[in-house]
Amino acid sequence: MTSGLSPEAVASRKARLDAVRRRMEDFGLDAMLLSHGADLPWLTGYHAMPLERLTVLVLTVKGDAVMVVPELEAPKVPEAGDLFELRAWSELEDPVQIACGILGSGDGLELGISDQASATTLLALQSRLAGAHWRPASRVTSELRALKDDAEIACLRAASASADRVAAALQAGDIDVLGRTEAQVSEELSTRLISEGHEHVNFAIVGSGPNGASPHHDAGARVIEHGDVVVCDFGGSLAFDGDVGYCSDITRVVAVGEPSDQDALKCYEVLRIAQQAGVNAVAPGVSAESVDAAARRVIEDAGFGDRFIHRTGHGIGIEAHEDPYIVKGNETLLKPGHCFSVEPGIYISGRFGLRLEDIVVVTDDGVESLNKADHSIAMIGA
Repeated sequence: MTSGLSPEAVASRKARLDAVRRRMEDFGLDAMLLSHGADLPWLTGYHAMPLERLTVLVLTVKGDAVMVVPELEAPKVPEAGDLFELRAWSELEDPVQIACGILGSGDGLELGISDQASATTLLALQSRLAGAHWRPASRVTSELRALKDDAEIACLRAASASADRVAAALQAGDIDVLGRTEAQVSEELSTRLISEGHEHVNFAIVGSGPNGASPHHDAGARVIEHGDVVVCDFGGSLAFDGDVGYCSDITRVVAVGEPSDQDALKCYEVLRIAQQAGVNAVAPGVSAESVDAAARRVIEDAGFGDRFIHRTGHGIGIEAHEDPYIVKGNETLLKPGHCFSVEPGIYISGRFGLRLEDIVVVTDDGVESLNKADHSIAMIGA
């Protein structure tokens, strides 16, 4: 095994396992089979490589948890006290049979399976556990994972601070923009995220001029020109204090000199007010959809409601997108420990796009914005 989890990390994961088992009983589940996805590292500290070889944590309500892992990957599993038994399997063994053997007969079993488990994994398990009933593991884990403990919030705070430093460099003009392609700027944002401590870059969206009106634009060959408004949305995963990686996600808008489309500045002021209204609406006991409504109302009142084409935010943690989602229809009441983005946008097709995004955490008496980078539209590179 690799170096072990700290005593604090082991204690927090034991508490998580206990909480999952309690919810399994509430849902009438006999066991959970956790493969690829965020549930596995959240519970064990181990990120499984997405191989064709089976890795699965077999978690029963009463018995010991067993990590079934390829022998060649076993040295990478962190020592974790008595959180789980490690069962490394060789190339000559059948890992599906090993996992199923822990459960016994499948007749009548109620089982949870990782939402991101491959179809191959699920089909192989189903063929051996005839008579079992299957449900998404997220029905058990999502609500628990959405509420971050102090250690997780510290990880998210560190990831956000790292992304802020990259955003500050962008806003200060330290990253060349004028005359470069979107792809080149995206690459530099990614490189700087790594230099600021991130292990992985999940995305680095750079949408210039009319390309900014596509919220998930793939940074391409367009050369950024004087007068362009440029949307930069980037984030990755940063491990902090020996824990698994937690995600950053930030969006800032810069202008290359004075914007050639002056409406961009008027729209951006609406957007800035809307984003702040969304953040101000965050508090314990309010609904997720009410935060969306607070930000959306400002944009609608300004006449751009049909130009705000996505939800206001998404939860964040080990995954870049997870519960809670800040969108109309989500009546989930916010609690201390909920972490999510607040990122309204205005998109004018063929002209420009705008988005402003911070990660926030619900506190006992309100909200903390984890991102501190300036909210102004910076004029750079003229």
